[in-house]
Amino acid sequence: MKQIWSNVGRWLEGKGFYIVLFLCLAAIGISGYFLFTTFQRSAEIISPTLEDESISQAGPSPEQEILPSEDAASAMGEAQMEEDRESVLAEPSDEGDGQEEAQAGQEEEVSVDLDSLSFAWPVSGEILTDFSVETLAYDATMGDWRVHSGVDIAAALGTQVRAIAAGTVERVVQDEMMGVTVVVDHGDGLTSTYCNLAEELAVTVGDQVQAGDALGSVGSTALAESALEPHLHLEVALNQATVNPLDYLPEGE
Repeated sequence: MKQIWSNVGRWLEGKGFYIVLFLCLAAIGISGYFLFTTFQRSAEIISPTLEDESISQAGPSPEQEILPSEDAASAMGEAQMEEDRESVLAEPSDEGDGQEEAQAGQEEEVSVDLDSLSFAWPVSGEILTDFSVETLAYDATMGDWRVHSGVDIAAALGTQVRAIAAGTVERVVQDEMMGVTVVVDHGDGLTSTYCNLAEELAVTVGDQVQAGDALGSVGSTALAESALEPHLHLEVALNQATVNPLDYLPEGE
């Protein structure tokens, strides 16, 4: 037995040492190879998952998928507008019929029958500025030449201002340039407007008035005519076109 171990020892000291060393290195290499292949397979399994996630994250958001492009939206809008236009042209419109009837009614309107209304002067006084829409008149307040759409009748501050004819108070406003203003609708397209009134009025919107009824009093609220002496600025319109108030007021006042 001792002889056998002695032979083994001598063998290990010789070539056996290198053989054992080679076997150890081979074992280490094989272990490393299996470890590397195992890691590579794990990476291949994990990698597709990561790629799928990155693709999913890089894809368009729900809003981007739902909303059309600007060109598509423009095309859709034009198509819709064309469709709506064709439907409007194809279908008769009740609103259009109503407008035609209203226009026909306006064409049938005639001048107010002066015999059906009794007219009165709003105040008694001198005409300071005449009605002038075809020729320019000098404006002392503004210092220039311009049209004058009414008549200015001189009257002391506080003088009662009366309605020129029966009607309904249509508007009561504070005009920036013409001051406190009352508009009376006399029917058949005829209206009268009273400007430069005092702040306190005798009527409100909707009141029914007769010729000679008090509307308010002469004031100094019209900045556009502040250079004139106290007065009433009176305008008359027929079918929204200004006319000369003196054509409707009785003579001799």
